[in-house]
Amino acid sequence: MDHEGVRRPAGRTGGTTSARHMRELDRDEALGLLATVSLGRIVFTQHALPAVRPVNHLVEGEDVIIRIHEGGALASLAAPADGPGVVVAYEADAIDPDTHLGWSVVVTGYARPVSDAEDTDRYADLLRPWVGRPMAATLRIRPDLVTGFRLEAAPPPAPAIRG
Repeated sequence: MDHEGVRRPAGRTGGTTSARHMRELDRDEALGLLATVSLGRIVFTQHALPAVRPVNHLVEGEDVIIRIHEGGALASLAAPADGPGVVVAYEADAIDPDTHLGWSVVVTGYARPVSDAEDTDRYADLLRPWVGRPMAATLRIRPDLVTGFRLEAAPPPAPAIRG
């Protein structure tokens, strides 16, 4: 902790940061950026409390596809395919730890099991598990709401006009 009682990462001080601004992303740009990374975090309800788990994903059209392990915390999301699904949020980002420039995207929607066998097999080939546990299901998150922002370096100030 520093002299102000604030815990900071090693080598970091509370000095000033370079000028930057936050720009809101439209839906297409946000989904396009989400498709450029393979790691994200799914936010769901577990025992009536919010829970977050890191998972790998792929984006197909506007849908986010993930696979879940048998018996894992996410197994409760494999609701019957005939229902509306389970409301979840999915977040991914790419933010440079030194410059603090980058982006973050959040997708909120319903997660439903993928029931088509051909799709399930194709996703199994594309999304490999990180640990050696059997996979229980493949989920498709249909986004109702897509939000995101990009942290960008602020343009330099315009030179003063002398006259």
